[in-house]
Amino acid sequence: MTDRINESVDYLKSKGFGTPEVGIILGTGLGKLLEDVEIEAEASYNHIPYFPTATVEFHKGKLIFGSLQGKKVVIMQGRFHLYEGYSLFDVTFPVRVMKRLGMQRLLVSNASGALNLDFKKAELMLIDDHINLLGGSPLAFHGVDQLGERFVDMSEPYNREMNEIFEEAARRNNITLHKGVYISVPGPELETRAEYRYLKMIGGDAVGMSTVPEVIVANHLGIPVSAISVITDQGDPDNLEKVDIQDILANAAKAEPNMVKLFKELLDKI
Repeated sequence: MTDRINESVDYLKSKGFGTPEVGIILGTGLGKLLEDVEIEAEASYNHIPYFPTATVEFHKGKLIFGSLQGKKVVIMQGRFHLYEGYSLFDVTFPVRVMKRLGMQRLLVSNASGALNLDFKKAELMLIDDHINLLGGSPLAFHGVDQLGERFVDMSEPYNREMNEIFEEAARRNNITLHKGVYISVPGPELETRAEYRYLKMIGGDAVGMSTVPEVIVANHLGIPVSAISVITDQGDPDNLEKVDIQDILANAAKAEPNMVKLFKELLDKI
């Protein structure tokens, strides 16, 4: 893996990528942050050695380097998922590459369905903890101990300092920012009524198909990480509606200005 990471980094440096302070992973329908980025270099995923290619039509496929709020950032415009046929190794490979470039902190966004029905569509949830139901770990491979401690402590997977900055920024800007537990499932099918009941019963506030692998690897690499979910739909097992991807994208777009504001304010403070 080390050789693959180095080859990817060498390619990115040849394309003008410098040393980022912060890495950002943009989730479904959350690309407006790029409008405020002073872009210095970019590379399509399918040109970067060993990178997977985003196959979901509403996920772009570029790695971008530039400046935002006075910080050097590297941004994943689109991410990878198990449901695209990739392994947990593939899904998290970009995090390892961003770390080798110099990333010191990681911010993650995603779209999720509310299990806690006090959370409404187009609101935001700060992830305080997570439950991994993906059926595996991105650290379960031979040689992982060459890249970091094999038995990674996960008592505080989301950085308290950055989470507190997010919460204060939300209060100051009158933005509803819930806090809760995110459950990651493989997908791509949405949950049944019984599954929504189960996920709520085991302690989930929101459910999605991403984020947890990247957060585990960030902790493995010693990178402070913080993540926010956009609530795009509700998993009410007693009144379950058929999934509408356009409605999900519309709710993500509605929440996006608040997400962008919080990310920018965090970058100002760290």
